[in-house]
Amino acid sequence: MTYEAMFQEVKTLLKRADASGIHEHLAYQFNITGEASGTFYLEVKDGTLAVEPYDYRDRDAAFTCSAETLFKIASGKTDPVAAVFMGKLKVEGSIDKALRLKELLPRGK
Repeated sequence: MTYEAMFQEVKTLLKRADASGIHEHLAYQFNITGEASGTFYLEVKDGTLAVEPYDYRDRDAAFTCSAETLFKIASGKTDPVAAVFMGKLKVEGSIDKALRLKELLPRGK
């Protein structure tokens, strides 16, 4: 899988996220490792979610994982906290803000 294909799939999955209840600014960078390696960011501002294929230097938290892990998290099949404990997801930055990511993800399936 290419980075571009991975990014489009993730963007499609995250379009369903409801950020309307989040009234603070959240900025996350995702560093994808492995076959579809690359970087993108997710930003919530004024209840609106943006997902863009760029590096975000003024981020609250950075997540590093494989595309496979990211798809499982974005689709609600894997809890991000569990992924951290399993060593499949690394988090840097504000843990409090990183935990807010769960509000944007679908519930487990």
